Amino acid sequence: MANNTTGFTRIVKAAGYSWKGFRAAWINEAAFRQESIAVLIGVAIACWLDVDAITRVLLIGSVMLVMIVEILNSAIEAVVDRIGSDYHELSGRAKDMGSAAVLLSIIVALITWGLLLTAHFR
Repeated sequence: MANNTTGFTRIVKAAGYSWKGFRAAWINEAAFRQESIAVLIGVAIACWLDVDAITRVLLIGSVMLVMIVEILNSAIEAVVDRIGSDYHELSGRAKDMGSAAVLLSIIVALITWGLLLTAHFR
């Protein structure tokens, strides 16, 4: 499936594909919706706090990382589900690893927020 589109048209089409991905995640993934709300709250708090620019970027970046990993996890789950509904050890492993990646990204975000806010309010 070769894509011969180049230049600005390619950028516009890529943006359309990305938008379709966001819509699919929002419509089909409850975890994505829940994490989106948490990220919006986190970004609002990070913008409201009286912190330097680097701290603000780290706070926002750490919660955005969770969204990136969640979208990748959802993509993995969609591909595995597309292959078949029968249980297979490798399919289960792929889904579990995707879930573990999301958990790790959440832990990284929590540690980042904890360390930066502790340092800021000390």
